[in-house]
Amino acid sequence: MKNKKLFSMLAALVFVASSPIFAADVKVIANPSVSATSVSSGDIQSVFLLDKDSLGGSHVQPVLVKGGAAHEAFLKEYLGKNDSALQAFYRSLVFTGKASMPKSVANDAEVVAYVAKTKGAVGYVSAAASTEGVKTLEVK
Repeated sequence: MKNKKLFSMLAALVFVASSPIFAADVKVIANPSVSATSVSSGDIQSVFLLDKDSLGGSHVQPVLVKGGAAHEAFLKEYLGKNDSALQAFYRSLVFTGKASMPKSVANDAEVVAYVAKTKGAVGYVSAAASTEGVKTLEVK
């Protein structure tokens, strides 16, 4: 009985430790020129799937991180896609002439730097990332 209880506790610990970060661990950020201060998850999805190019009346353009835990959590929570499905989706839009590939950068610091200097840029970073020079959008 004692071993069974210990095994259950260890299994639960392994599950929690191996789980990806949750959406609360991802911040959606925007260039200060973007007038919106909050967005819905549907707005985020529309912007990053290139169905919508404005938030709060401001023109926006998405920027993505090329990989990592925040990227995976963002895709799962807001876009309902994994990275390969998202890249295939973007390639199909480019191939048909409907859109251009969104900007992709290597890490949180590059997202913040790009969003800070690019009018209308919208991105996401891990919750722990410094977001000096950009504004964090509240997701409702």
